[in-house]
Amino acid sequence: MRSYLDFEKQVAELEAKVEELRALSAKGEGVAITDEVQRLEAKAHDALVLLYSSLTPWQKTLVARHPARPHFGDFAKALFDDFTPLAGDRKYGEDEAIIGGFARFRGEAVCLMGHEKGSTTETRIRHNFGMARPEGYRKAVRLMELADRFGLPVISLVDTAGAYPGIGAEERGQAEAIARSTDACLALGVPNVSVIIGEGGSGGAIALATANKVLMLEHAIYSVISPEGAASILWRDTARAQDAATNMKITAQDLLKFGIIDSIVKEPAGGAHRDPESTMAAVGDAVADALGHLAGLDAVAVRQARRAKFLAIGRSL
Repeated sequence: MRSYLDFEKQVAELEAKVEELRALSAKGEGVAITDEVQRLEAKAHDALVLLYSSLTPWQKTLVARHPARPHFGDFAKALFDDFTPLAGDRKYGEDEAIIGGFARFRGEAVCLMGHEKGSTTETRIRHNFGMARPEGYRKAVRLMELADRFGLPVISLVDTAGAYPGIGAEERGQAEAIARSTDACLALGVPNVSVIIGEGGSGGAIALATANKVLMLEHAIYSVISPEGAASILWRDTARAQDAATNMKITAQDLLKFGIIDSIVKEPAGGAHRDPESTMAAVGDAVADALGHLAGLDAVAVRQARRAKFLAIGRSL
């Protein structure tokens, strides 16, 4: 059964009516209603397109957090072959909020890593809702160093509300681990491409997204702090999260304008959760295009291009 967001009420009502008519038709209890079903389907689709063409930043936040959006595991299965995940940071232990390893992308060997939120209660708990601990970022560093050694491009899929803020994580050096992961991204002599597929929250996202090319799904968000967290700090009132979302400029459209990201990957009408297959295919094409633009660059050129990209942020505002 499809899950609707609060602002999708009109679409939900229309689609419920369509399902009701189909049920009646299947039981033979209604007259020929094909034309009426088609009319309502077209009306629902038009309403959905209109609604999603003018989402507010807060509504985009809700879409980015939709539990049915495709997660890292879905992308790994749909776009990559022979994915072999590696576990552990060789210092403390394994962190399942970040999954990473090596795979083939359209025939070429790559390093693949990203945040996994989980899709059921059990998997969400196991993956800690995509909030990584220090060992997750140290594992990412280990993978990036291996990729650099063997000349493999790095692809990262970002979807996290932020790094895990627990006491244990802080005791094990959360900030240092994030900083070293960010530094490892910058030091890579191979191209790296990052895609914000849902939430890109704070340093927990930047640790994997400091890339030559940063892409974002159309209704994803990318921010230094969650809207709720910003509202709590600025106004001491989490109820003002909508105001914070608007003022923080966290949408893909705003971030492209400011030069924070490089391109936007379009989502189907109604968001990625309505048609995960086409969304993942579009991401695959965008990643392939980004890697194509970086092909042929030597290690020095790759590092210089990445450095110039991040140093240029904010200079033209």
